[in-house]
Amino acid sequence: MPRYNQTQTFFHKRVVKLECRHCMNILCWRGMRAILLADTSIELYSTDLPPPNAVEMNGDDYCTSNCDCHIRDLVCAGCGNQVGYHVTLPCRNCMDSCNNGHFWMFHALECKEFERMDDTGQKLLIWANSLPHMRTYRN
Repeated sequence: MPRYNQTQTFFHKRVVKLECRHCMNILCWRGMRAILLADTSIELYSTDLPPPNAVEMNGDDYCTSNCDCHIRDLVCAGCGNQVGYHVTLPCRNCMDSCNNGHFWMFHALECKEFERMDDTGQKLLIWANSLPHMRTYRN
């Protein structure tokens, strides 16, 4: 599939709010369901930018055996449980592959997902009609 067509599929995904499963702290207002490219059996959520004070980076950067990206663990700012990771320096292979530009990843088992509605309150919010970059956290 050409890269353009793959990128277009991201625009049809739902925008979700994510809460920490442990303390209900809001982790993200602009989440998208995703899978780990290196292991498609692993479900994640991703975002382009979490809300301020929602998560904290923990520890030092490290690399996985799957690629040369530098990542750092994320913990919930509310309870301190590890909820995901941030790609602090993406590798060339990952940047050259189809990606949505989201570098904040949340483990599906650590989050609760809530669908968001558009401004009319009648339709699910999708990325194609989504929010301008960080204009609002709530909808």
